Amino acid sequence: MNRAPASIWHRPTHFLAFGMGSGAAPFAPGTFGTLAAIPFYWLLSELPLSWYWGVITVAFVWGVWICEKTSRDLGVHDHSGIVWDEFVGYWITMAAVPFSWEAALWGFAVFRVFDVIKPWPIRWADRRVAGGFGIMIDDVLAGIYAWSIMHLWFWLH
Repeated sequence: MNRAPASIWHRPTHFLAFGMGSGAAPFAPGTFGTLAAIPFYWLLSELPLSWYWGVITVAFVWGVWICEKTSRDLGVHDHSGIVWDEFVGYWITMAAVPFSWEAALWGFAVFRVFDVIKPWPIRWADRRVAGGFGIMIDDVLAGIYAWSIMHLWFWLH
């Protein structure tokens, strides 16, 4: 069971690291965090692709900092409720995918599969890379894998 600290509701850094509260879900916080990223993808999908990638880059760099700070404040490396990394990983998955609810849900499923099963090198990075960068990088890699599947799917269909 996910034990979200009360600080997520009054410390902006914790609130963001916990995916604007979505990471406080009592179970499957990563799944809830990814679901919470979908409406933002809907908004981001209207941006030119270069701006979309710019937002992802800023979200990643910022995510390294907010996840590191929150992790240190809580005294727990990669607390299960820290889901900003899921936001960024999902947005990577959906890069250059035109918005539709079908695509958004398909991308959600594909990203979650890679985030949960963690094929190489995702599992390696998850276990060996520390700090905020370590929290973020496994989801970035899962997003890249899922992005590849999404684009292969759309190319074939």
